[in-house]
Amino acid sequence: MYSFIKGIAASNGIAIAKAYRLIEPILEVTEDCIEDVEMEITLFVNSMKTTQTELEFLREKVRKEQGDEKALIFDAHITILNDPELTDAVKNSIRDEKSNAAYALKQVSNMYVGMFETMDDPYLRERAADIKDITKRLTSHILGVRLADPSLIDEEVIVVAEDLTPSDTAQLNRKFVKGFTTNIGGRTSHSAIMARTLEIPAVVGTGVATEKIKHGDLIILDGFSGKVHLQPSEEMIVEFQERIEEYQMKKAEWAKLVNEATITADGQRVEFASNIGSPSDLEFAIANGAEGIGLYRTEFLFMEAEKLPTEDEQFEAYKKVLEGMKGKPVVIRTLDIGGDKKLPWLEMETEMNPFLGVRAIRLCLLKEDLFRPQLRALLRASAYGNLKILFPMIATLDEFRSCKAIYLEEKENLIASGVTVAENIEIGIMVEIPSTAILADQFAKEVDFFSIGTNDLIQYTMAADRMNESVSYLYQPFNPAILRLVKMVIDASHAEGKWTGMCGEMAGEELAQPILLGLGLDEFSMSAPSILKSRSNIKKMNKVEMEVLAAKALNCRTAEEVLALVKE
Repeated sequence: MYSFIKGIAASNGIAIAKAYRLIEPILEVTEDCIEDVEMEITLFVNSMKTTQTELEFLREKVRKEQGDEKALIFDAHITILNDPELTDAVKNSIRDEKSNAAYALKQVSNMYVGMFETMDDPYLRERAADIKDITKRLTSHILGVRLADPSLIDEEVIVVAEDLTPSDTAQLNRKFVKGFTTNIGGRTSHSAIMARTLEIPAVVGTGVATEKIKHGDLIILDGFSGKVHLQPSEEMIVEFQERIEEYQMKKAEWAKLVNEATITADGQRVEFASNIGSPSDLEFAIANGAEGIGLYRTEFLFMEAEKLPTEDEQFEAYKKVLEGMKGKPVVIRTLDIGGDKKLPWLEMETEMNPFLGVRAIRLCLLKEDLFRPQLRALLRASAYGNLKILFPMIATLDEFRSCKAIYLEEKENLIASGVTVAENIEIGIMVEIPSTAILADQFAKEVDFFSIGTNDLIQYTMAADRMNESVSYLYQPFNPAILRLVKMVIDASHAEGKWTGMCGEMAGEELAQPILLGLGLDEFSMSAPSILKSRSNIKKMNKVEMEVLAAKALNCRTAEEVLALVKE
């Protein structure tokens, strides 16, 4: 009898295929007293070397297929693997307790996982999952047990699993893996993000996928609705095959828009740009029709490095992006570290509330040895394209003025030394803090543009950690309070003849775009795979009609009312 299970729609698309149950082997770890301590330590060290080789292979595979930003997770895994606090603790346990390597690793790992899972900082809580992933891989080598290997899949399937680790997802072959469903996970989990990058449908957080679906069952995965259909009838299979064909036809139509401008049905022009994390992401952005780079997150250049990148190293990275965009606008954000992003080589004080502490521009103003070389590298690179510089986490006019004064000082020094610098570099700020949005009319007199970072603006406005599942219901992009702040920023920029972009997740949301168009947003910057579909949608919209819609949305009382209005 037909039935379905419901989960979270994590990645768009539909797949019809046999289920492939990704069953992890049982890694049974027992406590044994060993006699040859050095032999056991050698076993542990050799297992570490094998694990590092695998992680390096996965990192390069992901970097090649998905870009530097997605590969960063494996840099983090390699760092944890080689953390002397963890490895020395395992070796000491083998020596002092005469514990076997697998048991010593288990005890040390459990201690760190338990410690990280109870921390307030969401970035540190996420490290618990990383430690589990690394421990599983290490333990398998110590025990000589082969882990499930998704890369060996050689027929069209839908993967069914309890969860997919970053390692698992990195090994999925798009030729054969048509989609996946898991018991746990959410839209912001590593596996969901990678699925969207790979453009394969995914339904996560079902709770019961591995219980309800048997290996070899024919299933239909609907990444639009978040449903997994079990035992589908012939009629249903035909219906969903037609939907797959329709979706493929739509994608083919969207592909035709790759070189077109983004113009509404009534002839109004807006700009669709891409968010990137490194120069290697550029090719993907261009292939998806980006009219510019709306956000280049430079922190990934710093996070990947074993030490502070030199001015020349930074210059080469920025130059490559500017040249690659061939005169199209490139917004490069200065270093945004802190909160959930750390630098392995930079010691920072532990803070009670890191998201409210020394992060982004606050760190740069405290540590000008980080800030000044980056500004010089950007100024030198400006001669090779259309550069716009973006300062993150600006809270006060004094902060912006301090940043601009340092920028102008470095610019004068470079020009005086004979370095060519572009004349008209626009300087903008991220609007992520409610006070900045409220004072946007004053900021607009001094900045050249605004870029609204909705991810932080929403969590700061609603006083809710977006990584905390208990208060995730308060992460409401459609709350009228958020929409009113967005309108204040856009109106303030337009009153001074300036422009406003948006680089948060909201810019790529299909239901948000009609309202944002109506509010007068000038630039939408999003992940590259979202651009062509979004351009197709915008071309069907009448801006005047969307202005009426936006006015109604601003007068709604709840996010639910706004969503109902848009869907209507």
